[in-house]
Amino acid sequence: MQLKEVGFMKKTIKRFLCVVMCFVLILPFALSAAAAGIDTGFTQEDFLVTKGNKIYNQKGEEIILRGVNLGSWLIQEDWLSPYEEAQDHHDMLEVLIDRFGTERAYALMNTYQDNWITEYDLDQIKEMGFNCVRVPFWYRNFYSDDNGTKILDKNGEWDFRYLDWIVDECSKRQIYVILDMHGAPGFQSDAPHSGKRDSCRLYENSEQGEFFRTLADELWTAIASRFNGNPAVAMYDLLNEPSCDCDYGEVTRRINNTKEYKRLYKAVRAVDEDHIITLECIWTAFALPHKALAGFKNVVYQVHFYQKSDFIFVLFVTLTKLYYMNTPLMMGEFYPLGTTTWESCFKAMKNLNYNWMLWTYKASGHGMWDSDWVMFGAKDGFERAKVQTDSYEEIARKWGSCLRTDEGFQNTGHYERDVAAYVK
Repeated sequence: MQLKEVGFMKKTIKRFLCVVMCFVLILPFALSAAAAGIDTGFTQEDFLVTKGNKIYNQKGEEIILRGVNLGSWLIQEDWLSPYEEAQDHHDMLEVLIDRFGTERAYALMNTYQDNWITEYDLDQIKEMGFNCVRVPFWYRNFYSDDNGTKILDKNGEWDFRYLDWIVDECSKRQIYVILDMHGAPGFQSDAPHSGKRDSCRLYENSEQGEFFRTLADELWTAIASRFNGNPAVAMYDLLNEPSCDCDYGEVTRRINNTKEYKRLYKAVRAVDEDHIITLECIWTAFALPHKALAGFKNVVYQVHFYQKSDFIFVLFVTLTKLYYMNTPLMMGEFYPLGTTTWESCFKAMKNLNYNWMLWTYKASGHGMWDSDWVMFGAKDGFERAKVQTDSYEEIARKWGSCLRTDEGFQNTGHYERDVAAYVK
């Protein structure tokens, strides 16, 4: 055997021994983590489906989702977010684009989004005992204008980085994710939380309305294709509060919402037959057709509640439960206004087997530092970005690390005082 061959064999043996030693060293840690019950992420056994009026994983265990909304992260609401000199998110974004160009405007948005929610926040949510987050987003996270121009990543692919990130990071912590289209192309309501106030054109019987509906189909098709089979995604929330604040009656509202829901349901089911889809009953207990009549399968019906007494709350959730007895229900947003109490809300939802999501995790509006709207509020003296007059650098600073929860925010006491006893 030649000297070169001997040397090659020695190197090969050394490499093999290194691999074996690494395996021997790592294996005990992996086994001990499993034995200790340390969370190592979701598996296909955690994939959720509905059966009757409950939600189950693939092991046959009933899962009740108790979580919190990540409001004002991917879509900003002025009363929760650190900006001024614009009336809503669409107005704010267009101002930034006019001033700095599309690329730099979106760089500012990325700065904001990179700091508003971080791994620290997901660790806090896990530690609090929540098992789910609802993630509001809008179409302009994925389209750079109202004409359907897609935002591309560095590889030239449609950019879904923030949805990818939140799903991956939540999966590591065994936190389910509800993907919530808070602002659809053309806007599904006149309320500013859809992204633009007084602009509901999604249902419009026109060429423009059809264009917006086609974009909504396209976006949900892409999202459902991307997360098809992913056990960390609990469900797709097709439209947030459809027809909210629109100036027409309940009959028209129901016709518009049902028609669009059927269309989006069909688009999602064409590429993802397995994930739960959630549809919203806004604002009455009877706003949706029964799932069998509509042809809906594997769905959760969702309600939101912002009323002013315990009696109305209990009546509302009870009537909804009775009307949709064979469908799982979720309180996707709620806040006890007037004389309504947190205790009454939580007890009623527990008795009626509701899943629920708090609105919301954090905010930077005035007085939020001790508000029970949120668990973390910006400290007194926080700064808002003046989007029409601040320089690019000043906006970037105001949307920088000071927006991180562990730097610029404080615990409001809301979780400990009102929520903790009802999470588990």
